[in-house]
Amino acid sequence: MTQASLSLVRDAVHQNPVTSMPGLMERMFSLWFSGFVYNQIWEDPRVDLEAMQLTSESRVLTIASGGCNILHYLLGGAGEVCAVDLNRHHVALSRLKLAAARHLPDHETFFRFFGPTGGTGNLAAYERFIAPHLDADSRRYWAERSLPLGRPRIGIFAGKLYDRARMGQFLRLAALICRAFGKNPARILAAKTPAEREAAFQKELDPFFRNKLVRFMARYSVGVFSLGIPPQQFRALKRECPDGVIEEYRLRVKRLACDFPMDDNYFAWQAFARRYDTDGRQALPEYLKAENFERLKDAAGRARVHQASLDGFLAGQAEASLDRYVLLDSQDWMRGETLVRLWRAIRRTARPGARVIFRTAGALSPLEEALPGELARSFTRDDALSQALCAKDRSAIYGGFHLYRLAD
Repeated sequence: MTQASLSLVRDAVHQNPVTSMPGLMERMFSLWFSGFVYNQIWEDPRVDLEAMQLTSESRVLTIASGGCNILHYLLGGAGEVCAVDLNRHHVALSRLKLAAARHLPDHETFFRFFGPTGGTGNLAAYERFIAPHLDADSRRYWAERSLPLGRPRIGIFAGKLYDRARMGQFLRLAALICRAFGKNPARILAAKTPAEREAAFQKELDPFFRNKLVRFMARYSVGVFSLGIPPQQFRALKRECPDGVIEEYRLRVKRLACDFPMDDNYFAWQAFARRYDTDGRQALPEYLKAENFERLKDAAGRARVHQASLDGFLAGQAEASLDRYVLLDSQDWMRGETLVRLWRAIRRTARPGARVIFRTAGALSPLEEALPGELARSFTRDDALSQALCAKDRSAIYGGFHLYRLAD
């Protein structure tokens, strides 16, 4: 990772002295998070779009992460999407997805790149159609070798993209642990009814959460670094979970397995099989569906990806220049003063009617405690819709979804 990128991550994560245990964990996480963490995003875009109500006039600011959300907001009708991320790897992947959408010749070529992945044809397609349209930093990134004798990074598209990145490696480890005692989470995907899904969860996954090694790892924040959960977020989750973090994880994975049909939930396919439904092509992100390809190709030029923090990007924006903000779960990382600075920047740049959405590891929004009265009164939380949309989120990994509107 470049020094600039590492500095951005450190600024976001380091909150305690290195001599303290929390400070040591924060520094371990910043090193871990400086790698390639997400190969897809884990926030349900269907929920985001219902909350944001995008129009052709909407100018959206979002964190990039794996880049899928950028493509979904474009398909949802956004006039412009500005994406930022601290992580160099996420920036490069997001720019690659946008360039691929614009310049690959047809849906099948695009689908092979980001659906099943694998095959040397992807590398040839990259060189011919994508690389000439990437910026110099992105071309350099994909040409770099992660290891001195390894292949260029773009080579991951000749293999299994969804086994890569920290998240993919974590899910692969979880599957190996399950297989070690004769369980296979992928069998859940064949369940057709709620009763079948419940039975499959109890047989194939519930024992995972009873495993002594898993329960031991779940006691420490380092055990979930690969999920992108920083120590601050882990501590907040522990405070809200009287039955323990491992029980909360079990309940959320059970919800992922049991509360949504498998033929529609691509998050479940990734969690339990580390792939999409590439045969039936039903449980897919909208951006990968054939019927959306031409619209995506036309819209992809309306997005830009920046390596920057949220408040760093907002500092360069004019007053009343944005009207949709997607903060993902980033505020779980933030100190109180950072939250205040961010929301002052949002208020300054927000157009009338602006909406802000974000998620939290626990159920509670941090804003009620963090924002001073005059700033808090500038925004109104839609409690009923926030709760309803949280229940609809097919990824099922967050405790809270929050929609705020700029007050009149």
